[in-house]
Amino acid sequence: MINREPTIHVGIVERRPRISGEFNGPFKLGEHSLSGGFNATRDGDAIILIDATGEVLCRTKEISCVAIANSTFTLHDVTIGVSFHWERKEQQTFQGDLKLKLRSDGTLTAVDVVPVEQYLASVISSEMSAEAPPEFLKAQAITSRSWLVAMLERERKNVGMPLQRTLQREGELIRWYDREDHDLFDVCADDHCQRNQGATKIVSGKVAEAVAATRGVFLIHDNRICDARFSKSCGGLTERFENCWEDSPVPYLQCVSDSLHPHSQITNEAQALDWIRVRPDAYCNTADSQLLKQILPSFDQETTDFFRWKSEYRREELEEVLREKSGIDFGTLMDLVPVQRGLSGRIVRLRIKGTKKTLTVGKELEIRRWLSKSHLYSSALVVETERGSAGVPVRFVLHGAGWGHGVGLCQIGAAVMATRGFKAEDILRHYFTGVETKKLY
Repeated sequence: MINREPTIHVGIVERRPRISGEFNGPFKLGEHSLSGGFNATRDGDAIILIDATGEVLCRTKEISCVAIANSTFTLHDVTIGVSFHWERKEQQTFQGDLKLKLRSDGTLTAVDVVPVEQYLASVISSEMSAEAPPEFLKAQAITSRSWLVAMLERERKNVGMPLQRTLQREGELIRWYDREDHDLFDVCADDHCQRNQGATKIVSGKVAEAVAATRGVFLIHDNRICDARFSKSCGGLTERFENCWEDSPVPYLQCVSDSLHPHSQITNEAQALDWIRVRPDAYCNTADSQLLKQILPSFDQETTDFFRWKSEYRREELEEVLREKSGIDFGTLMDLVPVQRGLSGRIVRLRIKGTKKTLTVGKELEIRRWLSKSHLYSSALVVETERGSAGVPVRFVLHGAGWGHGVGLCQIGAAVMATRGFKAEDILRHYFTGVETKKLY
């Protein structure tokens, strides 16, 4: 295990024809000092960096701009919530050094090089409101730090090894997503990894205090740093790791009841229907607008139906969504049939039956992508099918539970626990089975 603070390479924008922004304070580029506006674009097999006056500052395949003291840099048109229902562009400011890299296809990628603890302050303020309860912020800091360093250690161990993320056989396509797309940096700055929306999100001393108070503290299981996952709302039951990613059970990522009172795990379709169509007692079952304002960042407050939700489609509309998202023409859509569920009610494998093709798809994120123009909140859903006189579906109504994959820490549930007096370690031991915390640096 580690014994000192790592540095992390964070992808902020990628695959762009040009990148623009400002150096807020002095940066060093070789022997030169930089400040003010800049533009970067491709010039043949290199990147050229141009200042606000049009002067070419540098031409090379990779540009490294080193922050002096506490200087920051701003990037324009940073996309957040990529492919999700809250996707938008923002201007964002970051601490750390700026690297500009050129891909083989001629596009540019901007990378922030920053110490882990500094990075975490931005992550926590981006994932949740900086005004969230202090004990929750500590729990989130330990969770995020653990996931990040466990991921870095796993990548170093597996460098050069092929990653299998798709299993395809007759009548079935199973796919899961982690961080396999990131070849020029360690993590991206969006929900695919951990949100990192820049130094502008650090609006409260509470975040800095939470990160400082837990500096170098990790979740540990069997003398290893935990791959500590988290999502916005589990919907009342958390999910097992293997039902969302590779088929390798993780002992501390089990199905946990998000309540003082244990809820029965979902083992059949009748139980799934009963569970998802009601609003059981759970920490993340809250409609308190003031509490949610305290917990969630502003754009997440736009999502108010995260615990139980409904999505309706005319049959023809859902057929078009499926064609667009899967690239498959199923013909007339006849049925959506859960084949396998996790213990939280999340569908792991879904059979899509059409007049031209029938296919079973998984895992949970692929299901969420195929059944929505952006993403469904979760795959914990039951399907209500309205049929016409000939038995052909007219409308599909998806009734769902939770927001996200549901594995590990339930962020809204954890924040509610903190408001009820639970300490950070209590919260972590609730969501992660059999773990301990340990300070490593």
